[in-house]
Amino acid sequence: MTTPSAPQHGRLDPGPAGTASERRRLTNLAYRLLGSLADAEDVVQETYARWYAMPAERRAAVVSPGGWLTKVAGRVCLDLLGSARVRRERYVGEWLPEPLPDRAELFGGRLGGSAADAADPADQVTMDESVHMAFLVVLESTTPAERVAFVLHDVFRYPFPEVAEIVGRSPAACRKLASSARRRVRTAQRPAAAEHHAALVREFRRAWAAKDIGALVGLLDPAAVSTPDSGGLVPAVLRPIVGSEAIARGLAEVREQQPGIELLERTVNGQPGLMARLDGVPVSVLAFDVADGRITRIWAMRNPEKLRAWTAA
Repeated sequence: MTTPSAPQHGRLDPGPAGTASERRRLTNLAYRLLGSLADAEDVVQETYARWYAMPAERRAAVVSPGGWLTKVAGRVCLDLLGSARVRRERYVGEWLPEPLPDRAELFGGRLGGSAADAADPADQVTMDESVHMAFLVVLESTTPAERVAFVLHDVFRYPFPEVAEIVGRSPAACRKLASSARRRVRTAQRPAAAEHHAALVREFRRAWAAKDIGALVGLLDPAAVSTPDSGGLVPAVLRPIVGSEAIARGLAEVREQQPGIELLERTVNGQPGLMARLDGVPVSVLAFDVADGRITRIWAMRNPEKLRAWTAA
């Protein structure tokens, strides 16, 4: 597991560069814990609001402002994860993590260094295997405490005594929580087959564009699963589709119903994926999992609220 950012315990730099660095680290943490850019941004704002709400003398007395910010952000995320389970039980259809674009790719490499870009949470998340869609989906099966302990320790390399202060349990208990989450992640992980991933997605796009059901079936694992997330906000299938033939026929039907849809190869959460546009507007983002030379999972994000980072271009 690569580490997006190591623990930082020094004084908080009051200048713009120091604040941006801390904000980036907190955004990375919150997105991995919550799977939502919007929620991650809210967590960062809340964390800074609590910091600046303290009297100046109390802030000056904090030995490790970076550690303080992380502790507060972690606790806010833990609370949100608990309430999120209740909200997601009421969610229409399947809930999937919010997909991350490659912003430079979206803008054709025209991104500059403006303050607006720097404030965009989509620009602040470090791309590595801990944001791959398969990884985030597996984390959804863990408890809030397991997820926080695992991400803080295994991804961000925080020692268990510090994790314990955030989770509110003993270091030994946090070690067990992280171990439980780690077993689930390892059980779900398959060989990445990185050399085939991009080629498979490219062939998938061509077959889908051509409505070639036979070619689509050949690219999909017989037991492949396609999971949609529309939130009930757009017309879409609400439950996962299982089996290569059922998925292929469903995709061909989409092309029949929306012949003007444009399929573009795009990086999704750091891996090859697809973006579908209709009349120039992104209407779906697809992430893929690949094993043994075939596509095993498709995650199709259609909820427009989760595509805001994709519509900026």
